[in-house]
Amino acid sequence: MDYAFLADLQTELELPAKGILSRVIQKDEYANITLLGFSAGESLSAHSAPTPAVLYFLEGEADVLLGETTVHARQGSFVYMPPLLLHAITAQSPMRMLLVQIKLAAK
Repeated sequence: MDYAFLADLQTELELPAKGILSRVIQKDEYANITLLGFSAGESLSAHSAPTPAVLYFLEGEADVLLGETTVHARQGSFVYMPPLLLHAITAQSPMRMLLVQIKLAAK
């Protein structure tokens, strides 16, 4: 059985001085899991995805647009997004988060 074990996600990706960095930590037929680091003020513009997704904030603070609502995420915040939900992220401070995209079985 293939598995992934990382003892400390905080050490797996440096926070960028400028911009956004990403590191895929698992990708298979079930999920895409990516660690992202943002410098303060960086953002991902509004978009949607065809699969359900989870955001888990490991460090820092961000404003997250979820449909028509904006929430303030910080260390420990959790977001579940159903397929096709419009969303955007703006880092208010240097920020690290985990993105889990769940692949749906073909019908």
